[in-house]
Amino acid sequence: MAIKINRNLTAKKLLPKVEQFFHLSGQKILSIEKEWRASKGTPVFTEKGKYTTRGWTEWTQGFQFGSAILQFDATGDQKYLDIGYKGTLKHMASHVSHVGVHDHGFNNISTYGNLRRIMREGKIPFNSREIDFYELALKVSGAVQAARWTSIPAGGFIYSFNGPHSLFVDTIRSLRVLAVSHQLGHSLMGEKDKKISLLERLVQHAKATADHCIYYGKGRDHYDICGRTAHESIFNLNDGSYRCPNSQQGYSPFSTWTRGLAWAICGFSEELEFFMALKDKELKPFGGRKKLNNMMLKAARATADYYIENSCVDGVPVWDTGAANIHYLGDYLSKRSNPYNNYEPVDSSSATIAAQGLIRLGNYLINSGKKASGSKYRQAGLTVAETLLDEPYLSTSSKHQGLVLHSIYHRPNGWDYVPRGKKIPCGESSMWGDYHARELALMLLREARGESYMTFFDY
Repeated sequence: MAIKINRNLTAKKLLPKVEQFFHLSGQKILSIEKEWRASKGTPVFTEKGKYTTRGWTEWTQGFQFGSAILQFDATGDQKYLDIGYKGTLKHMASHVSHVGVHDHGFNNISTYGNLRRIMREGKIPFNSREIDFYELALKVSGAVQAARWTSIPAGGFIYSFNGPHSLFVDTIRSLRVLAVSHQLGHSLMGEKDKKISLLERLVQHAKATADHCIYYGKGRDHYDICGRTAHESIFNLNDGSYRCPNSQQGYSPFSTWTRGLAWAICGFSEELEFFMALKDKELKPFGGRKKLNNMMLKAARATADYYIENSCVDGVPVWDTGAANIHYLGDYLSKRSNPYNNYEPVDSSSATIAAQGLIRLGNYLINSGKKASGSKYRQAGLTVAETLLDEPYLSTSSKHQGLVLHSIYHRPNGWDYVPRGKKIPCGESSMWGDYHARELALMLLREARGESYMTFFDY
């Protein structure tokens, strides 16, 4: 079975649910702002309805303050802008110069990028010194991220926090910061003042991800099913050769961690949109528009199709499509998702990310003249969105700081909270799930209002 796609959904039809979503969203943001202490670190996920931290990397801090900026965009309420602006100013500088992570496109686009975007859109007064500040942060962030580089025979990739042998599928969405930095006219400067193109590194990383993290049903290994993703790809640093798939947060290297799948759908779809804003002469040195679009569209469609086919009928997937106890769920793909089952958790955060990617992929194809196939993906994304905008996923309790329930962080490490009387994690939220739900809802809200199309880049 697959997602039961509602062909009649529109952004306007979802508007009442989106408005309720942002009403609840504001309550959650204010609760976190009131109770969270920066000395604790960064809020990551909830336990018993309260946000808590988990020391690994500080990759969610941008989502904390970025959520408030998105809330301002949706509501125009100044207090949320104040939270986002002050939080960015006080806490985000270290993320701009952080050389040890692969998540610049998460932290810094969510904060500096969103602040710059709403100023350019006229939603806040234009201030030349302020926008210079945002742009300097984004320029530097893009270059710092691009410097975290492993060369391989076919190009190279931004390596994960695991080290230079490691390519994460997640990082496809972190490429956003390279894209913005490039658009702002910036480059990475290397030894002997060598000027390194950020667009070139973006293209090479996207190709490495498409080649090694995405499966296409070509017999690469015994588990090569078209659209599957590997969370991590391992390389031999002596000669740059690819060695094997691996998984940090999924069940196994040969099953599909669905949040990694969602990152691929969203990341490739956004980069396809970004390339539409570039001139042919910018893309020509890297193979040209047609070749690059074909590479990314192949990856985007393969992963989108796999997501649609391997999610429950309401669009929410189990956390990993090959999880150990999934067989106990029976024919679960022919039913609505059940976050309270006794065997394997679902992951709503995968759905929040994938829904946006599906809508963007659909829009891209429709704008490219492929209305039939584009409509399929767009309506699938709207179907997932409708599920997330209602219970049991929408958190309606004022006592719970999370916005979208039933998110999973790291099942293999056992980090997710299992409520008393339950056998699996459920009922909790994550900072990335809540942030991406807000991005998704804001896209729909702006469309329903007739506002400009929301992108991370200039067009």
